[in-house]
Amino acid sequence: MKFPHFFIERPIFATVLSFLIVLVGGITYFSLPVSQYPNVAPPTILVRASYPGATPQVIADTVATPIEQEMNGVDDMLYMESSSSSDGTMQLTVTFKLGTDLDDAQVLVQNRVAVAESRLPEQVRQIGVTTTKQIPDMLMVVHLNSPDESRDELYISNFAYLRVRDALMRLDGVGDIRIAGGNEYAMRVWLDIEKMTHVDLTAGDVVQAIREQNVQVAAGVIGQPPTDKTGAFQFNVTTQGRLRDAEEFGNIIVKRGDDGRVTRLSDVARLELGAQDYSRLSYLDGKPAIAVLIYQRPGTNAVDTAAEVQQTMSDMRKDFPEGVGYEVAYNPTKFVEDSIDEVFNTLLITTVFVVLTVFMFLHNWRPTIIPVVAIPISLIGTFACMQGLGVTLNTLSLFGLVLAIGIVVDDAIVVVENVERLIAEGLSPRDATHKAM
Repeated sequence: MKFPHFFIERPIFATVLSFLIVLVGGITYFSLPVSQYPNVAPPTILVRASYPGATPQVIADTVATPIEQEMNGVDDMLYMESSSSSDGTMQLTVTFKLGTDLDDAQVLVQNRVAVAESRLPEQVRQIGVTTTKQIPDMLMVVHLNSPDESRDELYISNFAYLRVRDALMRLDGVGDIRIAGGNEYAMRVWLDIEKMTHVDLTAGDVVQAIREQNVQVAAGVIGQPPTDKTGAFQFNVTTQGRLRDAEEFGNIIVKRGDDGRVTRLSDVARLELGAQDYSRLSYLDGKPAIAVLIYQRPGTNAVDTAAEVQQTMSDMRKDFPEGVGYEVAYNPTKFVEDSIDEVFNTLLITTVFVVLTVFMFLHNWRPTIIPVVAIPISLIGTFACMQGLGVTLNTLSLFGLVLAIGIVVDDAIVVVENVERLIAEGLSPRDATHKAM
């Protein structure tokens, strides 16, 4: 017995199976990942390192080369590429085979980086080498700005790092957040070479003095047992921790002479509170702004995540400092929402045309019902297949669903018209259906 005839002889079984298809597909629809485009890019891992003051060639020789040598031969790697820039940063992109788990790839890369760290310059190791998952799907871009220009970029940038980034990272569906055009506060020290030469100081001496005296220390406890005498009180000793402003940094002692003379940092340098780096800038409508780049976590719903981001930003706006605002400059999920709406509109329009066309030519309401019922069963059941195959709801898959609606309708109409023709020739409905199929 051929496959279609099995269901013709068992109409109750076919009806129950159709209900199950609709039920499973409907449940699966709400858990399907949603994105603008399908994930066709291979997974990549980024390795970042910083060597302040070094030229791109020095960074390539002393930082990039040792890491690349250790990275050769890592499992499932396709290729890697590195870039060294004049701002002292190095970025190595390791690309893996399509389908490789990002978490496993990150562990493999991190293990190789750990082996190479012993060959890196001391300053690079102190700053740290980071290994992160590269997420290709940029979900949204939110720009923080100052509409009345009362706040500068540095203030807005630190607000983004301290408040906005942490709040958005806690949202389900957000994979990574990067701040473009922003920097954190830093104490900038401008050394006077002539004054340093006069007191026989080098830049390394100054760095070492800052490192030793700008620390957070535990000073201990007074009256803690065991003691010779029983004390009634016990006190924690609190000392000055890390330095906070230019005046305190200026009092750092960088050299002490044999005659008791003391050279402080302010004697050989100019200090000011500024940004850590001024090489990255961001603008919105020609005005300075801080761009918050939000990346989607793979396998999540882009539409729901974008809605949560906008709701969170709206809630935080009530507590924004005076003079700070935000604008959503890029939100591709609108296209996904429009695509989903178009699928439902197409389904509705198709159903209406099918009903009118079939009823107009067959003059019977019974054959009209069959194509109308076949359309939602086929489409809703497709969602379960998409989940099983790992396909997301994106612009291309939704476009395919729109095309599939026409195919389902055409097939249903052809079968129904053929059955009606055979019934008119004198066959029973069962025999006519068998012959039509």
